[in-house]
Amino acid sequence: MIVAESFIDLRSDTVTRPTAGMREAMATAEVGDDVYGEDPTVAALEAEVAALFGHEAALFAPTGSMANQIALQLVVPPGDELLCDADAHVVTYEIGAAAAYGGISSRTWPAVGADIDPDVVAGMVRPDGYFAVPTRAIAVEQTHNRGGGGVIPLTTLRELRRVADDHGLALHCDGARIWHAHVADGVPLAEYGALFDTLSVCLSKGLGAPIGSLVLGSAEKIDRARFIRKRMGGGMRQVGVLAAAGRYALAHHVTRLAEDHAKAARLAEAVAPFGVLAAPVRTNLVPLDLTKHPLDAKALAAAARAEGLLVSVLGPRTARLVTHMDVDDAGIDRAVEILTRLLRA
Repeated sequence: MIVAESFIDLRSDTVTRPTAGMREAMATAEVGDDVYGEDPTVAALEAEVAALFGHEAALFAPTGSMANQIALQLVVPPGDELLCDADAHVVTYEIGAAAAYGGISSRTWPAVGADIDPDVVAGMVRPDGYFAVPTRAIAVEQTHNRGGGGVIPLTTLRELRRVADDHGLALHCDGARIWHAHVADGVPLAEYGALFDTLSVCLSKGLGAPIGSLVLGSAEKIDRARFIRKRMGGGMRQVGVLAAAGRYALAHHVTRLAEDHAKAARLAEAVAPFGVLAAPVRTNLVPLDLTKHPLDAKALAAAARAEGLLVSVLGPRTARLVTHMDVDDAGIDRAVEILTRLLRA
């Protein structure tokens, strides 16, 4: 299915198309064979992102899911345990990859989005013992997708770092939208980076690149990550044409995320009177809870689509709106008009 240009697409921030400047950067990128480690544009991207977060090294991967799964295999041996929340992307949207590829056992705390209680997490840690599955790592998501784009406070992350250190665990961050958290709260990327043993960061959500994520960690970890990436089918050749898009995005599209946050706030303000706003809106995601509304999520999506607006259905009574660089102020105005009319009916 090809979505017509006339549609206002608020399903996800993954639907953006490369800008003219990004296409030019891709077309003129210097390239080489990345499996041999000879693509200079990839190397430059990896060095740049590692430096932004204060890590020794980074590895370019084609997808966020692959980046996450590489990182988890770096910190959790086969048969051992990962702790994360029940709505975490790594256990919800990655098709059981942690178990299938890494032999990793996962255990979750109740889904609370960004409102994590470090004491609850600490109470779940299982040490090495008689036939117990030992906990090896904790994973968090910044910002939290199914948590409505919520931003985990820096104080919470520091407490989780303390929990990890007290129990000899690794701390991983699925930072697919960590750029949004950085812009929303003003926390320096290097301050986030200092808290985690491994991170994954995405270039194709919000930043507008057509593809690409990176795994960050120590030089030793990233050497091993390159091996794991190849095993998972992620070895790439002249991929500098894609890395160039990522470098362009970092240079031009990070600070503008504040515009997307402002647009999301406008949408939230418009739908709030109808009692369907599922959580406070901090970034570019607007979660909708239709439990008490006559329309369910599929009905709302179908009615909106008939008027040229696309929304995401996450469950029978759960929908989501996501702002991004391909929806301008006029598009938000039109979305507000459609949504308020449908929700009022």
